[in-house]
Amino acid sequence: METVSVPMTAEPGARPPEYKSEGAAGADLRAHLPGPLVLEPGGRTAVPTGLRMELPDGWEAQVRPRSGLALEHGITCLNSPGTIDSDYRGEIRVILANLGAEPFTVHPGDRIAQLVVAPVGRASFVPAPGLSESGRGGGGFGSTGRA
Repeated sequence: METVSVPMTAEPGARPPEYKSEGAAGADLRAHLPGPLVLEPGGRTAVPTGLRMELPDGWEAQVRPRSGLALEHGITCLNSPGTIDSDYRGEIRVILANLGAEPFTVHPGDRIAQLVVAPVGRASFVPAPGLSESGRGGGGFGSTGRA
């Protein structure tokens, strides 16, 4: 597993991302709030983390939902995975949505999302007169069959 150094700044009281196990792909992001925040059913909001980072060129960070929040409370991240580009220097905020039936309270310091840092490739998009054939062709969702 490749390790990359990512310079980071944090507002007072904000906690840096933290890997919770040796094999974890995502590091937990925590809410940096002055007090509890209630997210009503069907609601969404951008939750601050108090963190800023400088990813190296050729790398990105992806903000992803936490499975426990999704399963137990219906809380997910919109725009998922959210991409943080290497030239972004603003605060990392997590767009949380409540798809559950009950209000959900986010407390200061709660783990709200995961951050996955990964290398990025760039494509050169080239006009072509046509595309090669494939077994799937132009089939969309579900076109490869169901188990």
